[in-house]
Amino acid sequence: MNQDLQFDFHVDKLSKTITIGREFAAELELVWDAFTKPELIDQWEATPPLVSKTKYMDFVVGGQRFYAMGCPDEGENWIIQKYTSITPKSSFKFHNYFADKDENPQLPGSEWNYHFSEQNGVTKLSITIVNESLERMETMIRNGFQNRFALILSLLEKHLKNKYK
Repeated sequence: MNQDLQFDFHVDKLSKTITIGREFAAELELVWDAFTKPELIDQWEATPPLVSKTKYMDFVVGGQRFYAMGCPDEGENWIIQKYTSITPKSSFKFHNYFADKDENPQLPGSEWNYHFSEQNGVTKLSITIVNESLERMETMIRNGFQNRFALILSLLEKHLKNKYK
């Protein structure tokens, strides 16, 4: 795998869009499962000391994932992902909102679009995030989204290597 192409991150303020590309030295099915099975997602999605805890996940069009991200001693931030499109082992989309513990969404949100492809045992993940407001996107960037997301995907890479050797 070309190390220079492992992680790409681009911001387009005009379209309020973030695009991310990442390659994994793993078969597509393993990477797909890591993003679509809550028992796997919660193992790699948070950077320590943060913890990800899925309360429930219904991975079907019209279903949603409701989960918390936080430190055990400092409280949690809740997130809703409402699935709008799923093509098995190829792509899925969801609308993402921050929320309170009672599932009341905080607007504005963003649309996340994941695409998966595999060639010669390397899976390429492409993510497009379209934000409903420029302010939301700029807040994400200011709060270190690029570095945190790169680290999270590196944690996934380690998880895939350790779990599936």
